[in-house]
Amino acid sequence: MVYRLLAVNIDGTLLQSNGRLNKITKEAIEYVHQKGVHVALVTSRSYHSARKVAKALKINPMIVAHQGAFVGEALDKPIHVQRMSESLVLEIVQLLEKTVCQIQLVHEKQLLANRLEIPENLIGKAVLQMNEQNFYSQHFVDTLSEELEVQPFKATKIDVYFPEEEEKESLFNLINDMFKEVTVIEKPGQILTIVPAGVSKWNGVLYLADFLGVKANEIVAIGDGLDDLEMIAYSGLGVAMGNAPNEVKLAAKWVTRTNDEQGVAYMLKEFFRKQHPIGFIEKLNHLR
Repeated sequence: MVYRLLAVNIDGTLLQSNGRLNKITKEAIEYVHQKGVHVALVTSRSYHSARKVAKALKINPMIVAHQGAFVGEALDKPIHVQRMSESLVLEIVQLLEKTVCQIQLVHEKQLLANRLEIPENLIGKAVLQMNEQNFYSQHFVDTLSEELEVQPFKATKIDVYFPEEEEKESLFNLINDMFKEVTVIEKPGQILTIVPAGVSKWNGVLYLADFLGVKANEIVAIGDGLDDLEMIAYSGLGVAMGNAPNEVKLAAKWVTRTNDEQGVAYMLKEFFRKQHPIGFIEKLNHLR
């Protein structure tokens, strides 16, 4: 089997636990790219935050960001973008405002959120990645619904941070029951991510594959989280990190080392050294 697209999750997979990209992992990604294989970074992060990671590589990978709602290489020329309507965003925000939480409305060019102090240990890396001042405009307001009535917002996703676990579970069930137009994803910690119905990392990868002329069985997908499970299960070669939960490992065809043990680099060098460059394979097929 010839693999033509490598889809790699960012946090917990490509990056170490300290948020850094190891030189060995970087070289392994570039090695695969030199063989003519397309490379995509797949993430729940915003496009801009994912692009920062991409710039650490010598190659120019494709980006599947916003949990799969944004797919493309360039900000202004996306292959695919899926958003929630302005009216739907307002309805969800009005419901969320009945409890105590921070609501972040995410667009590839900006972030709009309510002002609410939440302990950093509850928010974790996800919000820190999103709130990187150099990336894109951020606007914080006292009452989000009032802002939306004046300035409507089409979100690719909504991230919600709860001080209390009980509130998170309650809102997860309520939004699932009330809004069939969205999918609600439980994240580690007290975080919910809300995306348009049909949005997932795997569907984003499939949009990209279709654009590139790559079949699903020609994709290698590597990840560590439950939101990576679908792409690991349905791609041609699904790879789980050593730090992934057992549910993800059971869906994989290959389990590699942890992200702190450079599991991506280990897998890629072991596997892709056996695959000839794509150009050579195509030339060979043409001669047959």
